[in-house]
Amino acid sequence: MKVVVASTDEQENHIAELVDQLYTDIFPRFFPDDEIVELKKLKVLQPQASDQIYNATLKDAFQIISSLQALIALLDLIHDCKHEDEYKEMFERNTQNLNDYGYFFPLTFSQFKNAESQAGQFSQFIRPANHFII
Repeated sequence: MKVVVASTDEQENHIAELVDQLYTDIFPRFFPDDEIVELKKLKVLQPQASDQIYNATLKDAFQIISSLQALIALLDLIHDCKHEDEYKEMFERNTQNLNDYGYFFPLTFSQFKNAESQAGQFSQFIRPANHFII
């Protein structure tokens, strides 16, 4: 008999927040809105019950959170990286980990590295500075 500990609600919420951060902070820097819409249609980072390997255990949640945080950190610094091979290897390891848990992530390191900067472009996905209409 093996005893496993279930993930907490906070961990589940944190996973959702990290996925949202990728869509609202990271993807708009690399891709135009039409490509982000296509990513949503492909259900990138939105696992389906049918192919979900994630069992909502404490260990699984920790692995997913760690991989999402690592990807966010890597993508924040992708244009300043001095050791591209190491970054690419970390990127591939973490995307494989997400895919293993059923969090579909088909994007490659080169797609981000070679993406045309979207800095200064308006995007419907960027999180607003406030929620008040002035």
